[in-house]
Amino acid sequence: MDQPKPNKITDEKVALAKAENYCAYQERSQQEVRDKLYEWGLYPSIVENVISKLIESNFLNEERFATAYATGKLRQKGWGRIKIKQGLKFKKVSEPLIKKALKSIDEDEYLEILRKVIQKKEGTIAEKMPYKRNYKLQQYALSRGFESDLIWDVLKN
Repeated sequence: MDQPKPNKITDEKVALAKAENYCAYQERSQQEVRDKLYEWGLYPSIVENVISKLIESNFLNEERFATAYATGKLRQKGWGRIKIKQGLKFKKVSEPLIKKALKSIDEDEYLEILRKVIQKKEGTIAEKMPYKRNYKLQQYALSRGFESDLIWDVLKN
């Protein structure tokens, strides 16, 4: 069966209104919006005009997106700084904004989430030997994007 072709948007005003709705739903990076506009079939010149208008009207703000992304991934998914940084790079956020977003993370909250991640995993590991158990916990926390020195500090306590 044939898939219905998505309607292509050619009018800049329609594209802007649709993009405003897209940005109002949740924080977006410029690259996400750019990709969506191209997906809608817009020409590059129109895409850049729409993005600049979204920035002017404050629908699109990279700094606000980066901060929301960092705190959201930490609190909701239990990600560490390393994984959050990779995610922001994937979204093509600039390096200074990534640093600013990572600095906005509260250190006490960060350590508490690391403790919870390790405690939750600890209940699922059947390993009896302490050093093997700690190694598995460390590997798991590393895979979640936490720094190894913080992991060892938490495991020692």
